[in-house]
Amino acid sequence: MLSSTPVVRVYARASLPSRHGDLEVVSFTDVEGRRLDDVAVVCGNIAGAAEVPTRVHSECLTGDVFGSLRCDCRDQLELALDRIAADQLGLIIYMRQEGRGIGIAEKVRAYELQDGGYDTLEANLHLGFDGDMRRYDLAAAMIHALEVESIVLHTNNPLKVEGLRSNGIQVVSREAIVSEPRDENVQYLRTKKAKMGHVL
Repeated sequence: MLSSTPVVRVYARASLPSRHGDLEVVSFTDVEGRRLDDVAVVCGNIAGAAEVPTRVHSECLTGDVFGSLRCDCRDQLELALDRIAADQLGLIIYMRQEGRGIGIAEKVRAYELQDGGYDTLEANLHLGFDGDMRRYDLAAAMIHALEVESIVLHTNNPLKVEGLRSNGIQVVSREAIVSEPRDENVQYLRTKKAKMGHVL
């Protein structure tokens, strides 16, 4: 583990019967005992396992919960859950990094700007934020705490691969996680590919 990576500990784990199969949900604390809002969803015995199918998913309240068609977040989460359930092995790290790290209030403001013609990147920049403010050191610490040997990362974002590797995670390979575009999100997907380096 690299020295810059924070240390977290497993706080609690419980069964999570779901639409995708029998899973487990895991919560964490930091070294001072403060409880984290981020959680892991686990399928199978991942401790000591290599090449564990893994998705690091940033919270998207509008997509994950309300079913927004403006993005592909819920589609990616559902695909990842289906994949780990089918393999009977895998890990979802669910990070509270709404709106690529700007929070829900500012994300709604960014949506408002997008309604006026900005793309998703331009909206964040107009509000004074970087295009992507997410960090991956805490996600890496959670993977370390779960004692995973190495992962196959299910993402279209090369920055996630780099972010986890720089925090001591052995990312063996990247697996694309692409959903069918819709009229409502096709421009969003084009922006992620053309301006943010996503592999779509």
